[in-house]
Amino acid sequence: MNKAQANQEIHQPLLSSKAKIAIIGGGVAGSTIALRFAELGLDTTLIEKGPSLVNGPPFCHLHAGGNLYREICDQQCLTLLQQSIDTVKVYPHSVNIRPTLIALPKTDHGQPEDLLPRLEKLRARYAELVAEDESNKVLGEPEHYFRFYSRAELDALLDLPLPSEAKDHRDWLVAFAQHVDLDRLKFPVLLVQEYGLSAFRFAAITNLAIARLPSCHLHTNSQVIAITKQENSLGWQVSTQHRQSQVISHQYYDYVINACGFKSGEIDDMVSAKRQRMVEFKAAYVAHWSKCQGLWPEVVFYGERGTPQGMAQLTPYPGGYFQLHGMTQDITLFDQGLVASCQQSAQPKLAPRFIEKIDKQWPEQLISNRTLGSIAHIAQFIPAFSTAVAAAKPLFGAQQIPGEDADLRAADVSFYGKHYARAEIVKASSALAAADAILKNLVECGLVAELELGKYLTEHYFPISLQCTAAEVTEQAIALAKQRDYPIALAKNL
Repeated sequence: MNKAQANQEIHQPLLSSKAKIAIIGGGVAGSTIALRFAELGLDTTLIEKGPSLVNGPPFCHLHAGGNLYREICDQQCLTLLQQSIDTVKVYPHSVNIRPTLIALPKTDHGQPEDLLPRLEKLRARYAELVAEDESNKVLGEPEHYFRFYSRAELDALLDLPLPSEAKDHRDWLVAFAQHVDLDRLKFPVLLVQEYGLSAFRFAAITNLAIARLPSCHLHTNSQVIAITKQENSLGWQVSTQHRQSQVISHQYYDYVINACGFKSGEIDDMVSAKRQRMVEFKAAYVAHWSKCQGLWPEVVFYGERGTPQGMAQLTPYPGGYFQLHGMTQDITLFDQGLVASCQQSAQPKLAPRFIEKIDKQWPEQLISNRTLGSIAHIAQFIPAFSTAVAAAKPLFGAQQIPGEDADLRAADVSFYGKHYARAEIVKASSALAAADAILKNLVECGLVAELELGKYLTEHYFPISLQCTAAEVTEQAIALAKQRDYPIALAKNL
């Protein structure tokens, strides 16, 4: 029996629903919803204007507790913790298992101890989830969810050899202790089980699994040009144009899901759906530090967003490659890069210079200036990092934020009328929650029978997706990295 036959045998559709569902947008949200529905046997069409899936704004970590954001509320952090656990369980081969180290510079307004009440809430909640279901233990032992380290504990690591593998949590701190200017930091520093999330490996899993699911019909290089409400029906006619052949086609669907990310407002405008949202253009940069040695966690130096002292973030990949963020106007953030929708349109209007970067390419000088700026931003804390060089074009894109709270991080879905949903995630780990909410709405609309769906309304059923092996995910991720002109290190596991 070949693999395709084995897939067919494992994947017997659970649902007899005849509903035809269209998902517009093949990013993290659209691809995850498509997988969720097609694994259950729902007739799902995924429409993506680009050549492949999950090619949107950069992401590099799970946000397992939202520890990178001091400004968001505890409830958002608890929501992100649950969503991150679910994401690891469905996409295990997309996760880079390494902790995150958070440090407060002496210039920062806060104190390390300010983080403790939230961390204790998160650890307690994680312990509860593990007690409820052992399969939730995907972030290590709950008692090890976080730990503070004093200056004396880091000083004790200064003369140790650099470990090549992590036998305990302390091994992740040796390179940090030996390369960071510790005199610039407040103590203690925080080590937390905030794992990495690989965009290329995530994309690889969705591409592999969707190709193996007979219920999912993928249309790439297809641009939606119109959506029309059908008379005497709750469904929609969706018109698409192939971006290469220019052929226009029209298809009827019982339910439409708008998963277009920062372009969601364009689809809303087609169906006259009012919506208040914001869009923010952001970029991360890729550097190569040839002198890198030892194990590196993700390192975050807190700072005030939008100021020259904005947060500095160093995300490790194999071979001395790093993804860099700096929450300043000269690095990750952009002047006039945050815009809001208006009464006339649900689509926030980014300035043409941002659209050109998304649709075409960045000027070489701008890539160099911003990458070197991000290297310098990290080097103020890690002096030896000043020898790093730009290694690729930026990872960039525009992030949607529903509503008018620019600090919102945990969000998933909104609905307009009947048979139309918007997946409005801000973070990648919220995609499964969006799929769950829309599946519940399909039941409420009568398109899926709740009794037939049973436990799978709340339990995640991904047999085909979980068949993807680490080796084939890596192979596909490397192919995508090459196709998109990024170093293959970004596609590999640590």
